[in-house]
Amino acid sequence: MSQMLDTLMQEKIVAIFRNIEDRYADQAAEALLAGGITLMEITMNTKGAPAMISRWRDKYGDQAGIGAGTVLDLQMAKEAVAAGAQFLISPNLDEAVIEYGIRSGVSVWPGVMTPTEIVKAWKAGAEAVKVFPMGTLGWKYLAEIKAPLDKIPMMATGGVDLDNIGDYFKAGACAVGMGSKLVNMEWVREGRFDLLTERARKFADAVKSL
Repeated sequence: MSQMLDTLMQEKIVAIFRNIEDRYADQAAEALLAGGITLMEITMNTKGAPAMISRWRDKYGDQAGIGAGTVLDLQMAKEAVAAGAQFLISPNLDEAVIEYGIRSGVSVWPGVMTPTEIVKAWKAGAEAVKVFPMGTLGWKYLAEIKAPLDKIPMMATGGVDLDNIGDYFKAGACAVGMGSKLVNMEWVREGRFDLLTERARKFADAVKSL
């Protein structure tokens, strides 16, 4: 098990920063760190993502794992790794990205939905997969596919909230990816970073008790 996978399974939550404006990014990251969230991905379709990843590695590298999300292809993977991303997360399965991650020593957690995609990703060398979109599929779907595929670590992304986070872990998730439910962009733009910290702490506490 890689160190980053070990961290994922211990921390259990990846915060997803999508379309955050650079001027708010550092304060938002610090607000989540203060609330106990230590794994953060900046999606590659966020303006200036590589520069933010690089800066966060410098600023928060000793406190947090910093990765890239929405890594759709090999070119994006190369940009993310060059910026210092410690893990790559995708909504899709691209075996070239997994292969590149293995060569570069960077964890890759590709997006999958069907049992066929999950096994294909695993055989290609992915150490964990992101089951997506969970908001539509729901935790019962995860429980069904986890039964025969129990050896493959699965992160659930989409649809996770405080009232159902326990269900996802009971269904077999090793971690969850969380976007707007955790990184509320209205609060960010209003400068309500205290609310971000409070929300982060609630989620961090919820997974500690699991």
